[in-house]
Amino acid sequence: MDVLKKFERRSKSFIVAACLAFIGLIGATDFITGSEIFFSVFYLLAVGAGAWFVGRGFGFFLAILSAAAWILGDLAAGARYSSSFIPIWNSAILLAFYFIVVWLLATLRGLHADLEKRVRERTIDLTREMAERERLEKEILEVSEREQRRIGRDLHDSLCQHFTGTALACRVLEEKLAAKSLPESAQMANIVNLVEDGIGMARSLARGISPVEMEAEGLVAAFQIFAANITKLSKVRCVFENNSPISIPDAATATHLYRIAQEAVTNAMRHGKASRIDISLSSRNGQINLTIEDDGVGLPESWETGPGLGTRIMAHRAAMIGGTFSIEPNPTGGTLVTCSLPTVVTPQPSARPEPALA
Repeated sequence: MDVLKKFERRSKSFIVAACLAFIGLIGATDFITGSEIFFSVFYLLAVGAGAWFVGRGFGFFLAILSAAAWILGDLAAGARYSSSFIPIWNSAILLAFYFIVVWLLATLRGLHADLEKRVRERTIDLTREMAERERLEKEILEVSEREQRRIGRDLHDSLCQHFTGTALACRVLEEKLAAKSLPESAQMANIVNLVEDGIGMARSLARGISPVEMEAEGLVAAFQIFAANITKLSKVRCVFENNSPISIPDAATATHLYRIAQEAVTNAMRHGKASRIDISLSSRNGQINLTIEDDGVGLPESWETGPGLGTRIMAHRAAMIGGTFSIEPNPTGGTLVTCSLPTVVTPQPSARPEPALA
């Protein structure tokens, strides 16, 4: 196969010259060794090479030339025949054999070329389909993130403001009832507290749906709140570390990093049974590095044979922002998740400035 590839890279003029020179060499050898040693099979090498690499017409020409060189070489070497029909018959039989070989090789070459063409076309189609599928997946994910940001903004700007107005009205009513020393003022104070709790829950829900704000430090602040909430609401101690100032002005990229960390922390709590999770965001050597490290039971035995849906989504998010993703057993126990991307972040096409959630 390597020899065929080397010859395919050669020009047709080189192959033509090589085939003619080879036939000349075999003819000379045939003449020197005499008519008793049969050399006609060696001409087939040149005939086959010409038919395969140059074409059917050149193969037929070499077949005729080889048959003529063979019979003339034998005659020049002193071959004697009882009848003039014998060399003609032998030449015709040899020429017919060469022609069959040329026809078979040329046909096989055509089928091979057609197969290569179909493979190239299919490869192009598959590449196009994969690119289109990746584009659709990216678009679906972007639409989902955009809708989440819209819902979070509506919760913050509409529902929270409505609750705030309700709480103020109830507070005014409470003060009026208290001024008249009516016992209902205590009930109204309780209602005010319930409304304020509702405001807090609505804001927490809004931050969970759209966690990353548009300020330069939005991602760092979101991670700080996220780690604090995990520690507060679960038995897992979650710590966020950020030793260097990092600015990611692109909201889509920041959101993808946040979602990767969110998924990794969820897996560590749900499957890894971790008691401590460390989230680190750092910038080093032109790279932004996000690492999530836990002290849980580690990855399951089947993780190398096939990643789960959450792992595939994290890897896809990393690829969408031009980063690299890895998940591996932590040398100290547990699991280590890493996402790295260049410091210069290219804004995503779908990223739109949106108001920050307080």
